[in-house]
Amino acid sequence: MRTGALLIISAPSGAGKTTICRKLLARRRDLRYSISCTTRAPRPGEKNGRSYFFIGREEFQRRIRRGEFLEWAVVHDEYYGTPKRFVENETAAGRHVVMAIDVQGARAVRRRYPSAILVFVLPPSLRALKSRMTRRGGQDADETAKRLANSRGELAAAKDYDYAVVNDDLQKAVEQISCILTAESLRTSRLDAARMIASPD
Repeated sequence: MRTGALLIISAPSGAGKTTICRKLLARRRDLRYSISCTTRAPRPGEKNGRSYFFIGREEFQRRIRRGEFLEWAVVHDEYYGTPKRFVENETAAGRHVVMAIDVQGARAVRRRYPSAILVFVLPPSLRALKSRMTRRGGQDADETAKRLANSRGELAAAKDYDYAVVNDDLQKAVEQISCILTAESLRTSRLDAARMIASPD
């Protein structure tokens, strides 16, 4: 009898938001992952339809014109966007949806869904962030430098989020975000009064 919550997780590249989402999904049966579309090339180990929907620029732009994205943005010179229909169907059915998106995307979602829960994942330090980027591979030194420079601007946006979680201990970070989702999902604003009246028992 409650509508599902929309959980937005943002973080600088390399701070661990994708890993956190995977761990959250493993521990919560009430949570679904919204797979984004992107025009960037897959990184090692990424699969189409699991990590992202990898599509060309022309197809992405066609989907923009058809209004198929909840939000979209250009990040690091590539398009990223969230398919709208999946999110709307899942939350209407009472299931929670988690999205791992950038700062621009989170702002766009908040404008359309004011009740969205915004969580910013912080790295322990910029040095730790650079180390994670380097270990991850799949990008050259110039790309790493560009992403690290962009990270400083992203970190400044953390103040606009509802919650900030430091990922210095992965399990602790996952537990904290799971607790945030549980508390937020119990808000009275998520009660579906019409369904309660129709099913008094």
